[in-house]
Amino acid sequence: MPDRNQDHPSERTARLHIVWGVILVLAGIGVFIRIPQVMPKIEEIEFFSSVLAWVRFCFYLLGVLLISGGSKKVYENSRKVMASKQPDE
Repeated sequence: MPDRNQDHPSERTARLHIVWGVILVLAGIGVFIRIPQVMPKIEEIEFFSSVLAWVRFCFYLLGVLLISGGSKKVYENSRKVMASKQPDE
């Protein structure tokens, strides 16, 4: 009889993916917090002066993608962990 205290390898992998998803969400939030601080510095660079709207859009898109991808990863893998904890009937 297998020891119930040991995690199944797929459950350990799912937990690792949950941690990675949380890190992605936090990185996305960090991007949103950092954009207002970084944009004035980017505006000073002459090369980017003509494409500031595009740069700002790309930063916000990056933040949205990080948050949505991390959230999806957390959601899907938390369901896997919860399903593995359900008793088999």
